[in-house]
Amino acid sequence: MTLSPARVPVATGVRRLTATLYGYAFLDDFVLLYPVYALLFSDTGLSVWQISSLFALWSLTGVLLEVPSGAWADAVSRRLLLWLGPLLTAAGFALWVLTPSYWAFAVGFVLWGARGALGSGALEALVYEELERLGAAGRYAEVMGRARAAGHVAVMAALGLAGPVFAWGGYPAVGAASVLACLASAATATRFPEDRVVSKAGGDGWAATLRDGLAGARRDRSLRGALLLVPAVGAVWEALDEYTPLLVRDTGVADTTVPYLLLLIWAGATAGSLLAGRCERLGTAGLAAVLVAAALALAVGAAARTPVALGLVALAFGGFQLATVLADVRLQQRIDETGGTQRATLTSVAGLGSDLATVAAYAVYAAIETRAAHSTAFALLAVPYLMTAVLLMLRRPLRSRRSIP
Repeated sequence: MTLSPARVPVATGVRRLTATLYGYAFLDDFVLLYPVYALLFSDTGLSVWQISSLFALWSLTGVLLEVPSGAWADAVSRRLLLWLGPLLTAAGFALWVLTPSYWAFAVGFVLWGARGALGSGALEALVYEELERLGAAGRYAEVMGRARAAGHVAVMAALGLAGPVFAWGGYPAVGAASVLACLASAATATRFPEDRVVSKAGGDGWAATLRDGLAGARRDRSLRGALLLVPAVGAVWEALDEYTPLLVRDTGVADTTVPYLLLLIWAGATAGSLLAGRCERLGTAGLAAVLVAAALALAVGAAARTPVALGLVALAFGGFQLATVLADVRLQQRIDETGGTQRATLTSVAGLGSDLATVAAYAVYAAIETRAAHSTAFALLAVPYLMTAVLLMLRRPLRSRRSIP
């Protein structure tokens, strides 16, 4: 029995794509500033409201650039946007540690927000369409789940190294390491395969791509539902992630211990990513159950205010991460079913919804924290997930009735 020659380039193509993707995802999140930048803001003298305003500015930048950048990714090279973005983040991190101040942090977050907008939609579209070209679109959930896991492993590695590096050289040392990681991420992105015809049209082609993508979302109700599900499951917990160092510190541990306890939380998120491939076929009821279990774990774990209870927060983040990957999978599959070609544009529309919901979460968090502890804010922000689970279950029998002839 001989191996079909056609299978060799397919397997090689998948390996090249996934190796580049996993390396890119790892380097993109291997940022030693992650576990300490909230502490940097606090040590610079910023209040919780000022810190929340920075996070809101971060998201608002994405709101303004998310959909246009998605249309740009459909009109030009997606690979170009993926290597350009990390360079912006590198500049922002350098600014933070060289001139720490509210306005320096603000400019850095604008650059970081622009980087996120450039990659959002472009990465998912590039990976899905390259897998589809290779006849491996069915592996998208597994591949993206592993990519998210690679990012989480990078976060955990950064958490483990942040303590000793910070103890050795303070904020300048962790900042320099973060800038180097961004530069390495940009270099890795240049190796992404991209076998597609890039539009040579100018601004009119970009605008037409944007119009066509938005029109497709307006026409198809199920596509709109898939677009709304992405922010519903991803926005709040990703906003809470920015406050986890403050939640951990409120359990009474020393600042040097904070990165190590954050490892526990990110281990939970990593496990959720790795389960995505196996859980791809979860129905609506299964997804709702994941959200309910994660929401309850988050509320109980945060309210306990002990280091041990952070294990429940880790379980919650794992559930939310799993739901986030599955929501993206549903969206990509729905775009296929509708025959849409503006994949990056539509994915960016979902990203826009996430940015808007994240801004709202930052504002709610700040409002709660001015009157209560960080643990209370975490517990109360579990409620939106319970509401999402209820809405999913209410929609389920409606669709079932419509499917009966």
